[in-house]
Amino acid sequence: MLHRPSIFATFLLLTASAHLSAADGQITLQPAQIKALGIETIVVGEASTARAGSYPAQVRVPNEQMRIVAAPVSGMVEMLAVATGASVKRGQVLAHLASPQALELQRDALQSGSQSALMQQNLKRDEQLFAEGLIAESRLQATRSAAQQAAAQSGERKQGLALAGVAPGKLGGSLALTAAIDGVVLEQGVQLGQRVEAATLIYRIAKLTPLWLEIQVPAELAATLREGATIKIANSEVSGKLIAIGRAVDAASQTVLLRAAVSAGAETLRPGQVVEVEIAALAGSLPRLPASALVRNQGTTLAFVQGAGSDKESNFVARPVRVVSQGGDSVQIDGIKAGERVAVKGVAGLKAMLTGVGKE
Repeated sequence: MLHRPSIFATFLLLTASAHLSAADGQITLQPAQIKALGIETIVVGEASTARAGSYPAQVRVPNEQMRIVAAPVSGMVEMLAVATGASVKRGQVLAHLASPQALELQRDALQSGSQSALMQQNLKRDEQLFAEGLIAESRLQATRSAAQQAAAQSGERKQGLALAGVAPGKLGGSLALTAAIDGVVLEQGVQLGQRVEAATLIYRIAKLTPLWLEIQVPAELAATLREGATIKIANSEVSGKLIAIGRAVDAASQTVLLRAAVSAGAETLRPGQVVEVEIAALAGSLPRLPASALVRNQGTTLAFVQGAGSDKESNFVARPVRVVSQGGDSVQIDGIKAGERVAVKGVAGLKAMLTGVGKE
């Protein structure tokens, strides 16, 4: 009865004539052995090697382009002129607020202004009387001090009126809330007829050009980048420039925050949108390989690089590499140059032969 050889026996037969060197991790194979082990190779840097990796990013509005229209005082929303998504101009009236507190501010400002004017008149009178020798200097100093206090109080009340957005003058009328910049309404925080407290959000307005892209990338990748690198949105012609590289690493994900600015094409993006981006500068500086080309051995990531050989045999050297980033089924690595030939299939057999060397 005939017995078929076991898989292990077949492997031994295939590797019996392979020359192994523990010193440099080199494996020499004959063409028949390469075919039997299913080893296939590619040249690093060819277009068919792997596709470019991508990273998730979220569209943000730059802080300096955001403005909040809030209720400066408590009151009732009497009128809303725009809604979410509307474009507005600087100085445009967005809402009216009926506010008893605003009336109190107007009243106090009017009263303090009248009091300050009266004290200024008293000061002029006492200065004239003192010049004629009719009053003591102490009375003039008291009048001058009272006039200064009244002027300071009047200025304070006027400043409070301005901060509240209340127009000085006669009492009455609703409080008009206006846009501080040209932009688009991103959020409406209240409804018509709603009673609100001071600092309640009425509208959130933003200028939408340029926009930011906030990208989370592995710390190893961030270490290879420089400000000014080109950032391109995947499957799009929209691109931008890297303007900031975070110095802190997120403890949970071990990623670093990158920030890119997008001007041309920013109108196609929406704040809060999640997109995928490609870092073009890095894609051209470090090669990519299929993930199947790498193996782990004793805590080290290895790739098998085919060296110089002959028609009768081929040499493969196990070379340590560093994984910089991973996207889909490809990885970006440091340690292999473009133009070198690397095994992408049959690497498990090469690893088994390599680890067999280490046991001898």
